[in-house]
Amino acid sequence: MKRLIACCTAASLLAAPAAAPAQVAGPAECIVPAKPGGGFDATCKLAQAMLADAKLLKQPMKTTYLPGGIGAVAYNVMQQQRPADAGALVAFSSGSLLNIAQGKFGRYVPGSVRWVAAIGTDYGVIAVHRKSPYDTLPQLMAALKANPNSVVFGAGGTIGSQDWMKAALLARAAGVGHRLMRFVAFEGGGEALSALEGGHVHVLAGDAAEVGQQLAAGAPIKVLAVLSDRRLAAGAGRLADVPTAREQGYDVRWAIVRGLYLGPKVSEAAYREWVEAFEKAMAAPGFAARRAAAGLHPSGLTGPELQAFVERSLGEYRALAAEFGLPVR
Repeated sequence: MKRLIACCTAASLLAAPAAAPAQVAGPAECIVPAKPGGGFDATCKLAQAMLADAKLLKQPMKTTYLPGGIGAVAYNVMQQQRPADAGALVAFSSGSLLNIAQGKFGRYVPGSVRWVAAIGTDYGVIAVHRKSPYDTLPQLMAALKANPNSVVFGAGGTIGSQDWMKAALLARAAGVGHRLMRFVAFEGGGEALSALEGGHVHVLAGDAAEVGQQLAAGAPIKVLAVLSDRRLAAGAGRLADVPTAREQGYDVRWAIVRGLYLGPKVSEAAYREWVEAFEKAMAAPGFAARRAAAGLHPSGLTGPELQAFVERSLGEYRALAAEFGLPVR
């Protein structure tokens, strides 16, 4: 399966400012469209830290948690209740775009929200409990092929979500129809990780950044494969030693852009202010180390370039959803 949705590096867009950067006016809030923990939370934490490091905020950015529908509730709140709120950024990921492509967030047209910045790229991983009998991806795939009912996947999101899609692509690579796959949905990656640690599911189709953070904290899990083109860089810690699915004979890849958006009626001046703030923050000394510490890899699209990336990705996700017989909008 040759499928990879990835955010391209655009370091050339991130020119260092010639003078001291202006600060973003007014209070700032980063909305996590899920419960604490997981990729959305990590995105907001990185945004807060990078803007603070570059001294681009007049006051600390607060965090608000608004779970529901793996981002759908926050997305609709920004359109219907806070469309012109220039101080409210919302975290999104490629999973958000996949849900939009399937109509799970409602009707989407360009301009439904204002895409600000992609601040890092993550990758999918396949993980199991430390005591799992599976030590390699081929062992897991053999068990899945022999008896699909014996393997229970856990992931953030329902059928059609990006974590479901990772599991479905893996099942297909094992020769198992996705309708035979056993799957338990959770509200976000944090809950899915807890379920794996508790032994309630057998396999996690998750994200490298959040799994890497849990490994560093001593979580009883082991990672069987990274869903990237090549092994992760040395800065990925223990995940740098994990082979890709492709190395192990299964061409399953999944890249995840992580970024932020604003409501659709935010003024052009305020929108540009945020775009420029993130460009300056990503060009600032120390950002690369800060991003690596969050488990993310180079990205850097902002403003119109990010908008174009979103539109391309939506087309690719609609095609992928159709392959699995999922609704497409």
